[in-house]
Amino acid sequence: MHPILLSLVTYLPLGGALAIFMMRGTSEAIETASRWVALWTSLLVFALSVVIWAEFDPRVPGFQFVQQADWAASFGVSYHTGVDGISLLFVLLSTFLTPLAVIGGWKLVTTRVRDYMVALLLLETTLVGLFSALDLVLFYVFYEATLIPGSLMIGIWGGPKRVWASMQFFLFTFGGSLFMLLALLAMWTMTGTTDIPVLMHANFAPAMQCWLLLGFILAFGVKLPLFPLHAWLPDAYTEAPTPTTALLSGVLSKAGAYGLLRFGVLMFPDAARLFAPYVLTLGVIAVIYAAIIALAQTDMKRLIAYSSFSHMGVIAVGLFTLTPEGIDGAIFQMLSHGVIITALFFCVAAVSWRAETRSIDAFSGVAHKMPVLATLGMLFVMANIGLPGTGAFVGEWLVMVGAIHVSFWIAFLAGSSMILGAVYMLVLYRRVMLGAPGRGVVAMLRDLTGPELAVLVPCALVTLWMGIHPTSFLRVFDPAVVNAVSAPAAQAALAPVHLAFR
Repeated sequence: MHPILLSLVTYLPLGGALAIFMMRGTSEAIETASRWVALWTSLLVFALSVVIWAEFDPRVPGFQFVQQADWAASFGVSYHTGVDGISLLFVLLSTFLTPLAVIGGWKLVTTRVRDYMVALLLLETTLVGLFSALDLVLFYVFYEATLIPGSLMIGIWGGPKRVWASMQFFLFTFGGSLFMLLALLAMWTMTGTTDIPVLMHANFAPAMQCWLLLGFILAFGVKLPLFPLHAWLPDAYTEAPTPTTALLSGVLSKAGAYGLLRFGVLMFPDAARLFAPYVLTLGVIAVIYAAIIALAQTDMKRLIAYSSFSHMGVIAVGLFTLTPEGIDGAIFQMLSHGVIITALFFCVAAVSWRAETRSIDAFSGVAHKMPVLATLGMLFVMANIGLPGTGAFVGEWLVMVGAIHVSFWIAFLAGSSMILGAVYMLVLYRRVMLGAPGRGVVAMLRDLTGPELAVLVPCALVTLWMGIHPTSFLRVFDPAVVNAVSAPAAQAALAPVHLAFR
């Protein structure tokens, strides 16, 4: 294993961003070169992350590809990075979706292209750094740094309400992360270190665990988002350009779920047991509430945004079942949802970019004009519902297996995401794709181009791969989850959970 590989994956996008920023020449030449440099940089980073995946040994406990250097040693702060089975696949998800976002933005982003590609690569560096950080201060720095490119991409290249959406996204996330900063300072005061592996084994008093977990829930609950901390989501997802929406919903929201798992469930098992009934309830509310709101939408992109919110409720339920099956299901659902929701947003963009409207009422019979999109769209719609043979089914099934150990009603209500999802997704598909060919905008539609297929086909293949051969992914993170949940302290904390809901 070469620890430098992880550093290359983290900072190569930053190098690509600097190369783009320093380009000189005519505006047209810079735009073309910016796209190609961003694409080849992101593809190289993805290839290196696949090498890390291939060399990673899930049987070895703890973190691998570790790098550690003094940063502020006298304060117990170091530059410490590495990956375990959980964080590795989120690094892979980030590096997989970034080149798709570059290709997807080839025609969609036409103004200030160089700046956009710089922001996109900066966001990739912050995401990879966030998932691989093993020092809490380093994690906080990367977590906050995602706000800069994220909010700029919404505020500069977004839709008519982009400034309001960008401000909401920034203020909600920044406000929430202040609670994480307070928790970080409290942990540092008590232990004298911010090293995550050390903090994982620190014995915090039960009352202090509760206060610390509350801080992390408020911080990561905004990013996830948990109900009722979701007010920023519909506008941010709808107003952002599609490649940005893909990264926000596909990866950045998973940073919230990853944080809840790493710094909530696994670090504070006693407090997690006490908070579980409340978080499970909020997760179930999100599943049902967001699905009902989605059904009432007339904007295709906004409907998919609420669909994403509903599925993140399922992930919250899986995490706080505090069982290996539930946590495995939540992680698997995060990965599959990241791919599926990205594909759905790009499917919407393929139609709305041509027709210059996202109104569902403006379309009918699009399948007659765009049969390839209709075929791929049906696959992603079914995957979003949780059809067997797709990745989402595996994740939702494991979450329900974990939830049934806690409460039949939690499992039943969380599982209703499949039924409710079928209602709003099939209604959307029927109204847009099926029926008699519409006149006006529909008559002018043409089927998918090569770049659009280059985005959607990889998503389709990964979705089917995760559904048909889930062991490829489960074997990577399941040992880490089982080891963490089966630790003596965690076992003692989690045992009473099964009685709390009976």
